[in-house]
Amino acid sequence: MFTRPNAGRIGSAPAALDAESVVFPSESGTLLHAWFARGRAGAGAVLLLHGVGADRRVMLDRARFLRASGYAVLLPDFQAHGESVGRHITFGSLESRDAVAALHYLRARSPGEPVGIVGVSMGGAAAVLANERGGVADAYVLESMYPTIREAVRDRLRAWLGPIGPLFTRPLIGVVGAQAGIEADSLRPIDFIGRLGAPVLVAAGTRDRYTTLAESESLYTRASGPKEFWPVEGAGHVDLYAYASMEYEARVGGFLARYLRPAATATAEAGSGDGAEPRSPNGTRPKSLRATLHL
Repeated sequence: MFTRPNAGRIGSAPAALDAESVVFPSESGTLLHAWFARGRAGAGAVLLLHGVGADRRVMLDRARFLRASGYAVLLPDFQAHGESVGRHITFGSLESRDAVAALHYLRARSPGEPVGIVGVSMGGAAAVLANERGGVADAYVLESMYPTIREAVRDRLRAWLGPIGPLFTRPLIGVVGAQAGIEADSLRPIDFIGRLGAPVLVAAGTRDRYTTLAESESLYTRASGPKEFWPVEGAGHVDLYAYASMEYEARVGGFLARYLRPAATATAEAGSGDGAEPRSPNGTRPKSLRATLHL
């Protein structure tokens, strides 16, 4: 159940995204299938990495908003997800190799552009672990990312089984790790987040039971600056863009612009007045019913 591939036919990107279907190799041992959309020259590029049991389609809303802002975007399926073949989901181990391959592909297709990564849960873990393999980005947005695989499994077992759930953490990790060929000690993004060498935005739901707010705060603490922390009030382990789209665009969009377009951002801020964040007409943060679960 935990490692079974999530394969499926994806097909072409929606016409509104104006993206092409592309394929490129990864050191995970497979060919990665993805969508790539060109951006505006000088506007930067963003790699969008999905979570466990999902595929590139869950990143479409983010891609649309970034594409509208001029960014080039790349949306790959990790190995063992979507149209990318693989034997097992490995929770960031092999997927980190995919992140490296995707980052190199995006840089090749967007020469000279600063590149950011938006990673959701396992996608965030893969991005952090990819840095240790030479997959270095210019800015990172890490959403609902687990600090260690042990905490990720423990939290889910507690949510599913109640107080007795955590008792099964060690044996479950042993069985799953042996099956998928991964070691729990290698899946510790918290040990590497401080070595990214680039700006980091950590985003987390305040009611997330799968990656607790305290765990996300520990990640933020270990990150080196410049860094930002966004606790999404009321959100669980859900699609944070779908949950709070206007605030997401203001915070994440602002963060990426600051570090991928520093000159343009400085010019805009100089003439923007008070720089207040966009809000809905009644001053509240809008929510959406499209929120979906990710590991």
